[in-house]
Amino acid sequence: MTTSQNRLALFPLSAQINANRLSIAGLDVQTLAKEYGTPLYLYDLAQLEDTAGQYQTTLRQTWQANWSITYAGKAFLTPAIARWAKAHNFVVDCTGAGEMGVAAHAGLGKENILAHGVNKSEEDLQAAIRYAGIIVADNLSELRRLARLRTPGETLPQIWLRLQPGMAVETHSYTQTGHEGSKFGMSEAQIMEAAQFCRQHDLPLTGIHFHQGSQFRDPSPLQPAIEKALDLAQELNLGADWHFSPGGGWGVAYHEEELPHPSVPEYLRFVTSLTQSGCRARNLPLPHLHLEPGRSLVARAGVAVYQVGTVKQAGTHTWLLVDGGMADNPRKALYGAKYSCLAVTQAAEEPQQTVSVAGPYCESGDVLIDEITLPPLQEGEYIAIPVSGAYHLSMASNYNGARRPAALLLEAGKAPQVIQNRETVADLLRGDTVP
Repeated sequence: MTTSQNRLALFPLSAQINANRLSIAGLDVQTLAKEYGTPLYLYDLAQLEDTAGQYQTTLRQTWQANWSITYAGKAFLTPAIARWAKAHNFVVDCTGAGEMGVAAHAGLGKENILAHGVNKSEEDLQAAIRYAGIIVADNLSELRRLARLRTPGETLPQIWLRLQPGMAVETHSYTQTGHEGSKFGMSEAQIMEAAQFCRQHDLPLTGIHFHQGSQFRDPSPLQPAIEKALDLAQELNLGADWHFSPGGGWGVAYHEEELPHPSVPEYLRFVTSLTQSGCRARNLPLPHLHLEPGRSLVARAGVAVYQVGTVKQAGTHTWLLVDGGMADNPRKALYGAKYSCLAVTQAAEEPQQTVSVAGPYCESGDVLIDEITLPPLQEGEYIAIPVSGAYHLSMASNYNGARRPAALLLEAGKAPQVIQNRETVADLLRGDTVP
């Protein structure tokens, strides 16, 4: 049986229901919605800190050499989030010149910026040379461009080669990245060719990377990919100070049916144990290990708040039409993602009415929740959708003239910090060249 307490377990750690009202970090959600407008995204610093702590503590306990945590900027990146990552000495994984520019603007040095991308342009590579400490090379063409761009005597970032392991984790087909035929990475033969090119052109090859997919909860499919990567590392003989990244993509629970949340320590113990035993079996020195949590660091920390504009009957069907949807959260339309929610001011009341939640945009796919039971809601009331911290705002659009929402970082005992301003119509007109 679904209860408000079941759903509350999806929300950030500081979320509470007091006197039937939802609060986060001790701040009343309805009050925030009225002050800052909706759609509104709330990020709980306590949840960010807790998940980061789980990664750091477990790696200290289980890995016997150097390690780093890489925050995937594509999950959600603003200067404030980049500064939070820097405060934890995380590396920020940046795809392209734009994300590198945000990270550099936030004060991150080369040691905290990693350049990713499946088709890096010359602009991207020039930004990587300027800002990044690591470039994950996806293909030989990219390495050729990098060699051409290099100026005599210039020190380049470390180069890691991205392996396509030929197998994927169990997840949505759109978020599988490691299978044979994927657009990401290189085969073993291509890796060997790329390594030879690096050595011929004095490119600083130091590591191997792979990524099998996102939003998975069973780490066991990582085993053959880790074994394959270690075999390659042995063949390449990268030296004592080599680097290894078995990617990331550890999942989160988006719906009460998916609880409990996947265990971060369980995932890390699997990866560290397998990598250490694999290195011993091959007489390889332990690498500097890099883990890439993006979604699992930030998703649960975020909550999307919407206002109900219309309650509409369509035959026997009841629609709650809210003021946001696929323009700020395309995951339902892209992946069929299943979400839950709570009524903000009837948060403790047990669900009674079956409704569907949809947005205002002119698309049949603009549906946030296909079907959910909620207390009876009136127009003007608010709902809160948990686990909204990753791949919402970073993939948001201006479809139908939508203006991207504001985002607040919440910390107990402090005033909210605006980490993303709400867009205005003036923002939509910035590209107009007519005087």
